[in-house]
Amino acid sequence: MRDLLTEFEREEIVVERLDAWAQTTPDAVYFHYGEDDRTLTFGEVAELTDRIAGNLARLGITRGQRVSLLMQNPLITTLAMFGIWKAGAVFCPINYTFTGKLLAYTLNDTQPALLLTERRMVPRLTEIAAELSQLPRTVVYDAPEGTHDFLPPTERMPLPDAFQPTGWTELLEPAARPNVTLQYTDPASIIYTSGTTGPSKGVILPFRCLNQYCFLARKLLTREDVIYCDLPMYHIAGAFALIARAAWVGCEVAVWNRFSPQDFWARIAKRGATTAILLDVMVPWLMKAPPSENDRATTLSKVHLQPLPLNHQEIARRFGFDIVTTGFGQTESGLGLCLLIEEMPEGEGTPPELWKGSNRAHLRQVAGQFGIPVVRGETVTTKGAMGRPMPFHEVAILDAKGYPCAPGEIGELCFRPKIPSLLFDGYLGKPEATLKAFRQLWFHTGDAAYVNEQGEYFFVDRLGDRLRRRGENFSSYVVEDLMHQHPDIALCAVFPIPGAESDEDDIVAFIVPKAGTALTEAAVEAWAAQHLPKFMQPQHIRLVTELPRTLTNKVEKYKLRAEVLRELGRV
Repeated sequence: MRDLLTEFEREEIVVERLDAWAQTTPDAVYFHYGEDDRTLTFGEVAELTDRIAGNLARLGITRGQRVSLLMQNPLITTLAMFGIWKAGAVFCPINYTFTGKLLAYTLNDTQPALLLTERRMVPRLTEIAAELSQLPRTVVYDAPEGTHDFLPPTERMPLPDAFQPTGWTELLEPAARPNVTLQYTDPASIIYTSGTTGPSKGVILPFRCLNQYCFLARKLLTREDVIYCDLPMYHIAGAFALIARAAWVGCEVAVWNRFSPQDFWARIAKRGATTAILLDVMVPWLMKAPPSENDRATTLSKVHLQPLPLNHQEIARRFGFDIVTTGFGQTESGLGLCLLIEEMPEGEGTPPELWKGSNRAHLRQVAGQFGIPVVRGETVTTKGAMGRPMPFHEVAILDAKGYPCAPGEIGELCFRPKIPSLLFDGYLGKPEATLKAFRQLWFHTGDAAYVNEQGEYFFVDRLGDRLRRRGENFSSYVVEDLMHQHPDIALCAVFPIPGAESDEDDIVAFIVPKAGTALTEAAVEAWAAQHLPKFMQPQHIRLVTELPRTLTNKVEKYKLRAEVLRELGRV
């Protein structure tokens, strides 16, 4: 444990790792931006971010001040992120789809000293100017001609003078980097929760929290690996688990603006990507494509699936994923649980001539060092497997009164840090919410889980999506799994609403039929009556063409719930 902690502390600050690679291998590729086919080396990124830090200081940005970003372009966001950190300031990305009240709420909550945005976002800021408690000084990025997001001058709306607008190019002028020494306790970022269960809260993350979130994930890689990223940078997976992790490892990260099932494999091939994160619906979209004899002819050998689907073996065997990792990762707690699954016999997954990066022996050695279980794919047959605790976390399953649950009993997943600043520092401006989250000296994740007799943890559901009907407690995920067995159902979202006639739940199922089918609500109801236990059968079935999602592909069930309640006149 002491040796592991020493290694952990030695690599504490990601900015220092970026600078170290820039010194030792300045010409190595760090960032490839697929949208514009642009590649930057570690040396180039280090120099540009030094300049940004110097110019932020010139604009008056000092240690601990918050800098918000309303930007989609991940290359510019990455340069800004490291520049903000080098200035000693706090990186505060905003969901770039926000408009109106949501955008105004986030800016009013963050109260940034400076705002960085793109020209196409200017109309949104102008629209909410009167709702902001203070207008932050704003830097506007204008994409140069020839880039994918270029706007002709005739289409560029000027930002009102009250924002004291500055051009992005001014941040790239030569400037001396400020003399700032970062500490692990310093706030690195404020990431807003997705808000799928209530108003978004700003999660204050110290540098050590970023370190622990990426620690195991980066130890599984070598400099030969190439990380693929299509997740947004207002999310911890995109900004930290993928882009910042590459700076720790010293390897390339290949980045696109968003996930595309049509272009995914061409992107992987273009940069020889070896690892990626696939969330929720991304895998079903990839699986929809007709099988091909070339499905395994890919460099993608190590994939993180979260939550772990029951058909992970089918997925891995089709696409030749040698290694699948899963676990529990959350903005507030980082990576607290992990499991490494050897899905394919060695040599049967990624073709040997395409293999790059960590080999099996290295992966097993790292997992053993962390105490992470390594198992064969065919042995993981229970949905929601999350593995065992990471070495710096204590983990418990607690009941509503704060007492430990017995093995197999469902309760709330809770964490407690073994070292300082391992978890988040609280919710920005919300001390009551912070105290509630840390009640009984445990951080309460809001997720239902259980642990078995062997000390293995399993995810059940968000607490708000647990169902109780006819005296039975069960998960919406279970019902979704069963509904997905219908041959004409492509996607399904299940959740509870208050029962019309009792204290128990009514079950709602929103269903996306497969293309070309003639599915009806009556047919789904009849099928459910035949294939599901009575207490699991939905009372309300709705057929839709798509499910509302966040940009990290989480189904926004709260929107569906509100729609049904309005329709039923229960609001």
